[in-house]
Amino acid sequence: MSTSLAAPPRGCPVHGAAPSHTASLAETFDPFDLSDPFPFYAMARRDEPVFFSEEIGAYIVLRHADIKAVFDDWQTFSSENAQAPLRPISDEAKRVMKEGGFTAYSGLSARIPPDHTRIRKIVQGCFGPKRFKAIEPQIRAIVEGAIDAFAGRGEADLLAEFAYDVPALVLFRLLGVPQSDVRDVKDWAASRALLTWGNLSPDEQIPHAHNMVRYWSYCQALVASRHETPSDDLPGDLVALQNEGAEITDHEIASICYSLLFAGHETTTTLMSNAIRELLAHGTSWTDLRDDPSLIANAVEEVLRFSPSIVAWRRRAKADAIVGGVAIPEGSDLVLVMGSGNRDEEVFADGEAFDIRRANARNHISFGYGIHFCLGFQLAKLETSIALEALSRRLPGLRLQPQETAFVRNISFRVPNAVLAAWDRPVG
Repeated sequence: MSTSLAAPPRGCPVHGAAPSHTASLAETFDPFDLSDPFPFYAMARRDEPVFFSEEIGAYIVLRHADIKAVFDDWQTFSSENAQAPLRPISDEAKRVMKEGGFTAYSGLSARIPPDHTRIRKIVQGCFGPKRFKAIEPQIRAIVEGAIDAFAGRGEADLLAEFAYDVPALVLFRLLGVPQSDVRDVKDWAASRALLTWGNLSPDEQIPHAHNMVRYWSYCQALVASRHETPSDDLPGDLVALQNEGAEITDHEIASICYSLLFAGHETTTTLMSNAIRELLAHGTSWTDLRDDPSLIANAVEEVLRFSPSIVAWRRRAKADAIVGGVAIPEGSDLVLVMGSGNRDEEVFADGEAFDIRRANARNHISFGYGIHFCLGFQLAKLETSIALEALSRRLPGLRLQPQETAFVRNISFRVPNAVLAAWDRPVG
């Protein structure tokens, strides 16, 4: 694969450190700081859109076309490292997980064909538009109930009191998880993110390793209970299909639950939070959307482009390749920075501007591309659209409070710590 003539390798684990002329860019890159990475992304897209980071031992890919090309070529660029811990797991954390029986594997994102094709075909029949449409009234009830809890106060942290629980309650309804378990599963999901994509010390890994054991045991129990008592939810559907002859194992069903109980709500929590933040922070975006709800669908696409929940994802080269004119040796890891590609001026005119009327906003790559395109993309957009419609209708005077927004240090998930907001008068 190539978008330009080949260049010498730039500091890879096979051929050594980066040459001095690239050191400045690579050395100023902090892959864990997601507070405002976009100015760096813009500079790198212009000056060196593919470079090697010694900090995380990976090639950083920043242009839209290059990212799409890597995603699309799953034979050359494997997803096998997508869920691998960025930092080595300590011996003690490994012991905790081994003794606890932790054997979880990716539901889909780290699998490759033929297993990926087989499992995705089975799962998407149960986790798709038909089921989402059926649950839409319940989504609206969950959203309205969440707003009821704080609307009369005139202020709230809309992450902690709204966006944190709503996607979890929706997803857990789909997976048959009782509301009483929401906090535990959210805690386990946070541990998974930090242990996989964070920068934890060996001692910091240990409590998260214990949470991984609890998390995986819970997913296995979900599947086992469906064998005992059939249920109208995703694990119940998959067990029923298995009993009818579908080629999927209990371990694979538990792994699907393990993946969805993380990705199916954590990223939507972040999407809702970022949507509220960006719409309130940019000019008349909120009032425009409030006054014309037909803008909501495209506004969600623009939030996904401008402030995605996941700013970067990983791949591993299975053969020597060329990306953006740079030689990538076999065995190299790559970090595809979708948060950069989404603002690439070659695709998005005035890409650093937030515009809810942007005609091609949906050309973002926040859900990936190719065979691993996010399975739950329709659900995430549906939930966020319903949330924005309800908030803008019921809290028309919504505004951000002064606040210092911080983001969890990791390489992939751009999660704000709070969304403090106030309003003058609730409606309804």
